[in-house]
Amino acid sequence: MPLVYPALYNGPVYYYARLIREKKIHLEQHDHYTKQTYRNRFRIMGPNGILTLVVPVKRKRGRKNLLKDVRIDYDTPWNKIHWRSMVASYASSPFFELMKDELEPFYCKQTGFLFDLNLGLLMATLNLLGKEIPVDVSTSFKPLNGEKDPRAVIHPKLDPAGADPDFQPAAYHQVFADRHGFEPNLSILDLLFNEGSNASLILQNSLRT
Repeated sequence: MPLVYPALYNGPVYYYARLIREKKIHLEQHDHYTKQTYRNRFRIMGPNGILTLVVPVKRKRGRKNLLKDVRIDYDTPWNKIHWRSMVASYASSPFFELMKDELEPFYCKQTGFLFDLNLGLLMATLNLLGKEIPVDVSTSFKPLNGEKDPRAVIHPKLDPAGADPDFQPAAYHQVFADRHGFEPNLSILDLLFNEGSNASLILQNSLRT
């Protein structure tokens, strides 16, 4: 049974280190949405340290919500705030100018559903990585498949190296590393903006098998 991956918002390095090894990516949209996961947040390195950016969502209270049904809340201009934060963090990085045109449109429009935003950004980031990997989405919930099922182990509260000993994040240049040191497993955007076309090789070197 092939692995099924969660639909994450600008997911972390560990997520992409596994994704780029797949011949086809199977993406889950029928899982129950839970708070404080990478489904609506990502981590970057800003001038003052790690910054967590969160997409606000609208959920039906008193019942479980499937990810595919979760709508994005635009009562606050979170999309503009996220983009300004990325500019402040990465404008001086080596590859931001080359890549921003691929990503900025996602922050200039209002996407209705969180899953659609995550899917669009996944396709964009795979393209920036130079990977042409087909993606399909689940038609029903797929049961978890073992201890290393990515839907279970890729979580902000879990150390990926502890959950998967094969993950040994390769160090790379980071903006502000002189202030804060190297921080592993940030969003894929941190890796792309700092390393450009070298990002795929770093991902490959971050998993032993």
